[in-house]
Amino acid sequence: MKQPLVLLPRRLHLGLRTSPSYSARSSGRSAMTPPPILSLVLPSETGRVLSIQSHTVQGYVGNKSAVFPLQLLGYDVDPINSVQFSNHTGYPTFKGHVLNGQQLCDLIEGLSENHLLYYTHLLTGYIGSVSFLEMVLQVVERLRVVNPGLLYVCDPVMGDEGKLYVAPDLVSVYREKVVPVASMLTPNHFEIELLTGLRITSESDGLKACNILHAAGPSKVVITSLSIKEKVFLIGSHQKVKGQSPQQFKIVIPKIPAYFTGSGDLMTALLLGWSNITLRKHQSLQCQVYRLCCSEHWQITRPQVLIHNRAV
Repeated sequence: MKQPLVLLPRRLHLGLRTSPSYSARSSGRSAMTPPPILSLVLPSETGRVLSIQSHTVQGYVGNKSAVFPLQLLGYDVDPINSVQFSNHTGYPTFKGHVLNGQQLCDLIEGLSENHLLYYTHLLTGYIGSVSFLEMVLQVVERLRVVNPGLLYVCDPVMGDEGKLYVAPDLVSVYREKVVPVASMLTPNHFEIELLTGLRITSESDGLKACNILHAAGPSKVVITSLSIKEKVFLIGSHQKVKGQSPQQFKIVIPKIPAYFTGSGDLMTALLLGWSNITLRKHQSLQCQVYRLCCSEHWQITRPQVLIHNRAV
């Protein structure tokens, strides 16, 4: 009995070598030249992200919080787990392994040797040692050799509510070395005070702190939680042109009397994701989803999206 012929989608035919003679004919490549990496030949419209963060078997923190949402937004995401723990450290005990700087270097070398080091974004979260953070800075440099336009989104996880989570030596490395090379920073109230040396007691202080960081490096700064007089704010600041006044905004956040882990990691990932997606593309995707849902079994009215007071 003959086996049925399986046809691959046209996209998957690109770069696949069917025979040595075909490989030799196409683009003058030799018969021994391997096919191109499809994820590099056919990158997503949004980009390719290298995410260096923690990972837990149970629970959602670090890469467990960041990778899937970014994939849903259309990104290709390659995670490097800076730690591999059984559960997050808020539990009484945890077990696992910590990646050191040399091991991170080995992973980057492996990617480089196979020409897999092209990324549009680098995302980093909790980093527990100076040596590992110094290696991350080398990674930034190497990635920008391959792609000078690489965007580095850094969540400078150092502490919260006046308490440091990391060794004090890390603060100066973030302030002096990371801030100048970052494209976007997402500190909380305590962390932006550490980075700027400014005591923040008002909304205007928060805006001033953003300007200090703009002058030092990143064009985008988001203070993810600013607690002032029993209220919680998010302050965003985008300096499109160096030296010019940034666009700034605030969001008042309702305070929920509960403790959550991984929410900051998720938020930074979404800030990266949505900062690279245009409003029009989002509306197009939204309309496609509604069209898929609408059928004779679903009584759904097509939504109206307003752009500059015009219904579409």
